Amino acid sequence: MKKTISLSAVLILICTLYSCNLFSSAGFGSNGPIKKVESGGMTYINSPEIIDHSEWDRLLKMHVNNKGNVDYRNFQKDSSALNSYLRMLSENPPNKDGNVQEKLAYYINLYNAGTVKLILENYPLKSIKDINRPWSKARLQVGNDRISLGEIENGILRKMNEPRIHFAINCASFSCPKLMREAFIASKIEEQLERATKEFINSDKNELSNSALQLSSIFDWYKKDFKVDGKTDVIGFINQYSQVKIDHSAKISYKNYNWSLNEIN
Repeated sequence: MKKTISLSAVLILICTLYSCNLFSSAGFGSNGPIKKVESGGMTYINSPEIIDHSEWDRLLKMHVNNKGNVDYRNFQKDSSALNSYLRMLSENPPNKDGNVQEKLAYYINLYNAGTVKLILENYPLKSIKDINRPWSKARLQVGNDRISLGEIENGILRKMNEPRIHFAINCASFSCPKLMREAFIASKIEEQLERATKEFINSDKNELSNSALQLSSIFDWYKKDFKVDGKTDVIGFINQYSQVKIDHSAKISYKNYNWSLNEIN
């Protein structure tokens, strides 16, 4: 009798584990259905937010216009709120084993908020390049570490093999991709990266035609990041988002970069 009960228990356990695996493989987890998103960039599974970026979202909506330009003068009045948000990020670094969406949202927001903080600390000024070592000095705290804007971009975000980050981070200059009027969040990161990339590529930061391109210097500086099928292919990458179909033999030149402060006039 005991053997029969024991065998039944084992069979029930096996069936339960098997059923869990079926649910998992079908796209269900502890938070309900998991939506897989396919795009011209990476493929992500949308996930709920772990870190609350609502304060940064509020500040962006208050001090950034639709063109991505910033009212730094009035933003200064909210310096304490910005510092509070950055302090919260510092105290809640992403788990090393956490999902890629959460990490992308965290470090994109950290970069953008850290850049605004840097400008406010040195305001008024004409360009971020007027600041000594704007990208190489470790000014931001993440857990027990101090890191620089350059480390966030080149040591963290670019190593995630996500080229669309180049159109999400903002360097406080007119030639940069615009600063979005919303915080990046894990549950919307795919849609946000797609929108930022499409907007930048089809903006006046680039001049596109079938046979000739005048591109932002971003496509020159980070050329190796823009790949199609594992191979560097700037034109192929742009064609995924461009409103103009570009021939692969098109001539490419690069625009001068305008480092003037992206301030609302």
